[in-house]
Amino acid sequence: MNILQTLQDRSGSKCELCGSSDTLSVYEVPPDADASAEHCILLCDTCKGQIDNPDSIDANHWRCLNDSMWSQTPVVQVMAWRMLNQLRDEGWPMELLDMLYLDDATLAWAQAGSDNEATESVVHKDNNGAILEAGDTVTLIKDLNVKGANFTAKRGTAVRGISLVADNPEHIEGRVNGQQIVILCKFVKKSG
Repeated sequence: MNILQTLQDRSGSKCELCGSSDTLSVYEVPPDADASAEHCILLCDTCKGQIDNPDSIDANHWRCLNDSMWSQTPVVQVMAWRMLNQLRDEGWPMELLDMLYLDDATLAWAQAGSDNEATESVVHKDNNGAILEAGDTVTLIKDLNVKGANFTAKRGTAVRGISLVADNPEHIEGRVNGQQIVILCKFVKKSG
């Protein structure tokens, strides 16, 4: 049985990330791609095109990862993890990443092929100089008027599961009073 047939049998002839059945092809998942079914995934043209060309990514298309990330197939888990990490600045992927569990070997594979240099080169620090990371909890050290939302985020408010603004070391995002807002790092203190 050839690899395409093996992947079609495994996936039910559907894209293993979004579930589409249109124009499917085999995609080898780096860095250890060896052309075996364990290192390949069946993708539609839309998913493959956006993975190959990150500038063309439509974040809403990738909401399908909410379902495919629960796959029991390690190669599918790896691609779901990588795409969620690539989209982490959107906010919603952070919640999915918090829920996604990968065993140590699968996580190492996912990290080995991901391209996180862009987000790692920008360092976010709180008002005391502590380095902030995505998913941290911070506390507001000042009352903040939230523009466009008509409320004031009070001093002492805990903001859980922050996300980092990749291209700006002075900004983070977090949810306050049910609203996703941008917060200046100089107005927060890292908790814990």
